[in-house]
Amino acid sequence: MGFWGGGIMMIIFWGIIIYFIVWLVRSNKTSEVDNKKALDILKERYARGEIEKKEFEEKKKDLN
Repeated sequence: MGFWGGGIMMIIFWGIIIYFIVWLVRSNKTSEVDNKKALDILKERYARGEIEKKEFEEKKKDLN
């Protein structure tokens, strides 16, 4: 099983590497989308008058 066992291990190794790269790319996109949603919600709250300009600017700075 010497040769075939090494081949299977190589496939598993590359599968793990590819999975990790895909996971990193997807998690980064999700983070950007969540941040965008939070900023949109903040803008809506400011537009409705729920928060004042000072609080809006502070929270906007925290999000960026």
